[in-house]
Amino acid sequence: MKRLVSFFEIPCSNFSRAVKFYETIFGIEMPKFDCESEKMAFFPDEDGLSPGAISWAEDFLPSKNGVLISLNCEDIAFALSLIESNGGKVVIPKTKIEAENRGYFCVFADSEGNHVGLYSDK
Repeated sequence: MKRLVSFFEIPCSNFSRAVKFYETIFGIEMPKFDCESEKMAFFPDEDGLSPGAISWAEDFLPSKNGVLISLNCEDIAFALSLIESNGGKVVIPKTKIEAENRGYFCVFADSEGNHVGLYSDK
């Protein structure tokens, strides 16, 4: 079975701020592209394909009430230490998942107000 998530887009109202937020939190560089009336910055490739992007367009509206995406993270505690100083907010701190061998999760509001989850098996 293929991965259930094919591609995700995290909307933003301030493209530069949102890209800087995610590059800082994950310690990555995100290639940026203008796609007609949309701007996109892609997360690093996984098996030759990007799993998702930060996206800006006039009608893309960040929201804490939208779909909750959880991204894999090597070190949740370290990521959380960077979130508030980069314009985000911790919504649910690092929490042990009560199912056996499922690891930890947290939820944060990014620099644009989107709620995003992090998941780690450590």
